[in-house]
Amino acid sequence: QVQLVESGGGLVQPGGSLRLSCKASGNIYSISTIGWYRQAPGKERELVGFIKAGGFINLSDSVKGRFTISRDAVENTVYLEMSSLRPDDTAVYYCKDISPKAPWGQGTQVTVSL
Repeated sequence: QVQLVESGGGLVQPGGSLRLSCKASGNIYSISTIGWYRQAPGKERELVGFIKAGGFINLSDSVKGRFTISRDAVENTVYLEMSSLRPDDTAVYYCKDISPKAPWGQGTQVTVSL
């Protein structure tokens, strides 16, 4: 089973940008749909967006126009590129095969603050 590992989180000021990486242990195209999720303190985990193996991308209304998802087939990596970050984007971000039985990773913390 291909495993996914997130990285790239950190502290960024409001209005700043950050790029998260989701590295696959094998062929990233073997996963039909990869989702980016986030969980803010005291809130339920939410789907931020996803990319299908065929390239279709969908983003939630809360991040549309600010976040994008891209993929590097050579690196077997999917990226979540975030800009115009706001304090309410603060959360632990996860990438995951959206299949219900796929495991969750450790996530990467993103903190948007002065």
